[in-house]
Amino acid sequence: MTRPFSLYLDLLRVVAAFTVLLSHFAYERFTDGSYLFIRELNLGSDAVVLFFVLSGLVIAYAADEKDQGPGRFFFNRATRMYSVAIPALLIGFVLDRSGALLNPEAYAGWWYNPLTLGENLFYGLTFASEWGVVWGVRLGSNGPYWSLSYEVAYYLIFGAAIFLDGVKRVLALTVLCALVGLNVLLLMPIWLMGVWLWNLIKAGEVQFSPNAAWALTIGPLVVYGLCLTLGLPLALLSGMGVITGLDVDTYRGVTRFSDEFIWNTLVGMLVTVHLLGVWALAKSWQLSGGGVQRAIRWLAGASFSLYLVHYPVLQFADAALPLGPSGPLRDAALLVVVIVSCLLFARWFERPLPEFRSAVKGLYARFAPQAA
Repeated sequence: MTRPFSLYLDLLRVVAAFTVLLSHFAYERFTDGSYLFIRELNLGSDAVVLFFVLSGLVIAYAADEKDQGPGRFFFNRATRMYSVAIPALLIGFVLDRSGALLNPEAYAGWWYNPLTLGENLFYGLTFASEWGVVWGVRLGSNGPYWSLSYEVAYYLIFGAAIFLDGVKRVLALTVLCALVGLNVLLLMPIWLMGVWLWNLIKAGEVQFSPNAAWALTIGPLVVYGLCLTLGLPLALLSGMGVITGLDVDTYRGVTRFSDEFIWNTLVGMLVTVHLLGVWALAKSWQLSGGGVQRAIRWLAGASFSLYLVHYPVLQFADAALPLGPSGPLRDAALLVVVIVSCLLFARWFERPLPEFRSAVKGLYARFAPQAA
């Protein structure tokens, strides 16, 4: 994976994280509907699709080039998740309970599920909140946590597929698929598109002319814009209601975050083609502008925190801080509070991942049973 292509992936992670943040910031209860066009375009959902493709690509790359074994693969995935998930769950719980105490009306809606701390930790640390055995549990106000439930399911299935063989592989995949359920599996092809892309890149057998590479890069963006202009996402959603014989609300209630899986799959395909084009172009790119590169890398190093922590902070800041009535200045202040809070969280929890991994290894060495 070339450095220019890696930098572009980091840029996309930053853009996707901010898009999800802005899609929640645009809720009418936060900003009086001034930015509802973001919600009407449903850009936040499409940004999560982008995350899934990037995740499949990066995890497949890591499994091939860095992990090279099941123990290291699962250790790296677990520590990456838990280093951010544990403090996010604890801080989110404190913010939710404090905000609900200070301003109960702001938390009286579908956006807040008043679970106990034990319930939050159980569903959050098992990542089973959206699996078929649970059928969907919102962790306090932290709606974005749902995607981690999907991500971890994909890690487990992918790990079983590449590190097991024979009967063990069949049995493990069968049990995992039954455990995570249909909703999670409906979006797995999107994640696997990233895996496919990495294998294509690794093989190094596909070559494109500059014109073809530019077409692959720009074409998906044009198609995506055209689909949004024609209202294709809503048409597909309505069509699924007709096919299943359910009204749209019932269908969405059953499928939850996989309700637009056909549109999401199309977006995933467009993202994959776009990345293929960028990869072909990036092979000849020469990086310049060290300050811009460092800024992108630095922001990308906080993208997980920005994605996972922004909603509880946004809900609390809007409900409990004296920011005044909605307006451009107040909205800007709210956005700054959320972003700064997420960056501080990243400074304390996401960026020190190497230290977290060293601490876990130290604890294991200290408390693991010693061989006789």
